[in-house]
Amino acid sequence: MNASYYIYYRVPTGNAERALAAVGALQRELSEATGISGRLLRRRDDETTWMEVYESVPDGARFEAELAQLVARHGIAALLAPGSSRKQEVFRGF
Repeated sequence: MNASYYIYYRVPTGNAERALAAVGALQRELSEATGISGRLLRRRDDETTWMEVYESVPDGARFEAELAQLVARHGIAALLAPGSSRKQEVFRGF
């Protein structure tokens, strides 16, 4: 059964431009590697809260491994708010 991934985190305003470029590159490479295209959103009432959405993921283990590798390669953790981390939630249909 396919799953949907929701990954949210905080990016300080001063890192927004670099983070946008890094996440954009991550999503392009992830799509090339897995065929899963992601969306990047930001919270309406707090623009420092970002969310990546990946839907209809058929192979969670492969997807998560590719994603982890790309997060490290693009230095995403260094762009997050101090004390913040990427929080991942996975949902599936009924």
